[in-house]
Amino acid sequence: MPADGAQSLGQATTIKETDNSTSTVIDPQGAAITCDTSAVTTVNDITYSTPTTDGTQTELKLDIQTPKEPSEARPLVVYITGGGWQRAERTGNLDQRTYVTNQGYVVASIQYRTTVDGATYADALTDVKSAIRYLRANADTYNIDTDQVFVWGQSAGGYLASMAGGTNGDDTYDAGDNLDQSSDVQGVIDEFGPANLSKIADDYDQAAKDTNYAAGNAAAQWVYGPGTTKSTEEYTSQVAAADPATHITSATAPFLLMHGSADPLVSPSQTLSLFNSLTEQGIDAQRVVLTGAGHGDMAFGPAATASEDSESVLPWSTEETMGYITDFLASHTG
Repeated sequence: MPADGAQSLGQATTIKETDNSTSTVIDPQGAAITCDTSAVTTVNDITYSTPTTDGTQTELKLDIQTPKEPSEARPLVVYITGGGWQRAERTGNLDQRTYVTNQGYVVASIQYRTTVDGATYADALTDVKSAIRYLRANADTYNIDTDQVFVWGQSAGGYLASMAGGTNGDDTYDAGDNLDQSSDVQGVIDEFGPANLSKIADDYDQAAKDTNYAAGNAAAQWVYGPGTTKSTEEYTSQVAAADPATHITSATAPFLLMHGSADPLVSPSQTLSLFNSLTEQGIDAQRVVLTGAGHGDMAFGPAATASEDSESVLPWSTEETMGYITDFLASHTG
């Protein structure tokens, strides 16, 4: 049965400092991004897959933005929204998506199955790969360069982006239509995504740990399925299989990982641990830490309290922050 109403992850009140000596640390206080919507063509509500979960079919949709200026085929960025594994609203983060489109990319924002649909991480990863294959199969329609496909996600979407990039060359999660197309990607942008769910609250106070490791919560259902009474606190074989670090091979795509130092929902050490695993295995990776930033530009937690006393723009939507994303994309395109 669907996991509607499952306990969500807890919010920390104290956050342990992470060793950022191997990361790029920034304090984005500059100008906010601006978007030119008149330069973008948008097509919404495109059905890309209709998978079945426990006998119930879900019609999955994506929205796609393309630059209006004529050009040869353009690189594709598949955006994967967050939502605590319980929501997947493809309409979110429109300004940042439009900004990336303005830089010359086709950007597709996708819906995927969540615990509310009775799905696990494996189902959602299958959806991400289905979307990539669908877009490659329809490359002529949307002017996509099929040799240059990237995934970009935030929070739970960042996790799925990491899983997609980590499983390059592994067809375990390829199912459904367009199986003649590759689901491999050429780069991963993971913003504040979890990785090892047995350590998702490692940097937090005990109350937050208790909530994050509660039996049967959203994280547990994401791994073990609906109705579970298990916890993710133990690094079982199932939790390990859901950890992007365990999927790294020589085929794994380059990574850009980004995290706020004051993130109250996903421990900042999550992206550090994944970054270390990537670099130890020779994968091109960079980690950027935003000083004092929280879980994206969401208005809660310690970072939100601090920002009330400052005149800075939202840190995840500054030109400086978004510049790391567009620079990463540019450096990995032909």
